[in-house]
Formats: sequence, C-alpha cells, structure tokens
Amino acid sequence: MKLIDIARVIRSKNAGPTTLTLDLLFNDEAGYQLALQSPALQPAAIAPLYGLRADQVELIPYPPAIAIKIAMDRTIVAGNPGDRDVYGAQQHTPLLELDL
Repeated sequence: MKLIDIARVIRSKNAGPTTLTLDLLFNDEAGYQLALQSPALQPAAIAPLYGLRADQVELIPYPPAIAIKIAMDRTIVAGNPGDRDVYGAQQHTPLLELDL
C-alpha cells in the first residue's frame, strides 16, 4: 500500500531556515496506525531519501489529529546559493510513491 492511498495530506514546509518538516495527515485511525508501524516511515528509511543520516530525522506522532510530523535538517540553508526551494514546499515528493 502506498502512503498516498491512506494520507489525505502530504506536504512539506520550512520550520526555520535550517529545518524542513513533512506533514502527514491521515484519513482515519487505521491508516495512521499502519503508517506509524511501517518501517518505511522510520528515520533510518526516510533519511536516505533526503541525503541525511537517521539521527538528522525525527518522527513526531500527533494522535489527536491522526497526523505525523517528520522534522529533518535541510541540506542547504533556505535562501543560500544552490537552494532550489526557499520555502521547502516541494520537498514532500519522495513520499508520494512510498510503499508502506
């Protein structure tokens, strides 16, 4: 099953100039629980998708909203030369085809 099939929202944004967040909001509790338990959403699996180490990725479950936030270091400070996405709004793409 793909993440996009069980999440109603998959988005990314900056949380300051050096941190990127990915927000996953699920359709229901069952999808949320499936995602939480999936090895594909653990820091060790997410980190290589973004050229990071596992210790640079944090998974933050938020049960009241059946949501998961993933916080990670940006590889380039927002707005620095070489940054192709100043707002971090296009960084969720690797998750769109993620198999859980």
